[in-house]
Amino acid sequence: MRKLILITLILISVYSLKAQSINDYYKIAAENNPELKSKHKEFEAALQKLPQVSSLADPNFAVGYFVSPVETRLGPQNMKLSLTQMFPWFGTLKAQKDVAALLAESKYQSFLNSKNALNVQVATAYYAIYEVKKMKIIEEDNIKILESYYNISNAKLANGNGSVVDVLRVDILIKDAQTNLSILDKKETSLIAWFNSILNRKYDEKVTIEKEILVEEVAIASSRDSIANNPLLQEIELKKQASEANTIAARKQGLPKIGVGVDYIFVGEGMNNSPDSGKNAFMPMVSLSLPIFRKKYNAAIEESKLMQESYEYQMQATQNKLNGNYYQIAFELEKQQDLLKLYDTQVTILGKSLNLLFSYYSNANKDFEEVLRMQQELLKYQRLKVTSQSAYYTKLAELNYLTAKQF
Repeated sequence: MRKLILITLILISVYSLKAQSINDYYKIAAENNPELKSKHKEFEAALQKLPQVSSLADPNFAVGYFVSPVETRLGPQNMKLSLTQMFPWFGTLKAQKDVAALLAESKYQSFLNSKNALNVQVATAYYAIYEVKKMKIIEEDNIKILESYYNISNAKLANGNGSVVDVLRVDILIKDAQTNLSILDKKETSLIAWFNSILNRKYDEKVTIEKEILVEEVAIASSRDSIANNPLLQEIELKKQASEANTIAARKQGLPKIGVGVDYIFVGEGMNNSPDSGKNAFMPMVSLSLPIFRKKYNAAIEESKLMQESYEYQMQATQNKLNGNYYQIAFELEKQQDLLKLYDTQVTILGKSLNLLFSYYSNANKDFEEVLRMQQELLKYQRLKVTSQSAYYTKLAELNYLTAKQF
């Protein structure tokens, strides 16, 4: 039984430490990030505008008391109750609701844009951590190789076949590599803190990254048409539509408002013998507002038209910016693809060449300096390959932002 419990705990522990993919962290960021939550609350708040602008104005109720009763044939008027309800012109409330609905939808597009931008932040930090972790592995392997070189050069020196200079050269490179590894450890700590801050978690919370990320080429050219789906453009388009709807609402607000009401008058007992003496009066009423001061209505219509023109210019500017960014990112992705092919080839060739050269050095008194030079050359291309992988996926995240790819 104890063995079963122990195995279960080990399995749970292994599962909890399983590397999380970038999509897992996209989900965590979307659920936790306070800036994104704020954007969604703005959208929810905008939805509350709909019942506000599509409801009738409150009815007016008035009570009047005649300090000096007005004498009539049926008796003195003592008190009056009035109830009035104003109705805007036909279609006004619907037009106002349309404006509020379009603005609320534009807020949602703003939320989607923030979510996509957050994904770029997550990807940038994620692949930066991946790069550091891979660099650490490369540096650790480099130290092991250099230490083996150190031992061999020491052995050759002891046998009289080597040089003290060879030993010192390796020792210098080992110290350099150890310093680089120490710096990478500190860099990893800062990157994890940054990453956790994006996820709204404790700065020192454990982050598990995939050990190996294979670069898969994407069809870059085919994604350009998807820029039209970018939430930034959708947001501006919805604001423009809201301004067009607001023009209609402003025109309707400049039309008369219709009022319907009733007066109920309390009448006291009269001095005559009329059968209607003391009978309370009931008076229905209809009123009509007269919007004769046209400046404010004309100004509201003109304001809406000017805002439409403003949004058209914003649309053009944003399209130009997104298209410009697309071509830059497309170039960077293609460049990284080409560089990765080069680095793969260089690492393979240098690895084989280094093995041959080192075997020559081990079996004969060949130039040790050339072995070290080629080892450092191999190290350089291994580092460049990892950096290129990180840059490729960071740029791919930016391309996904431009094309509004959802995760």
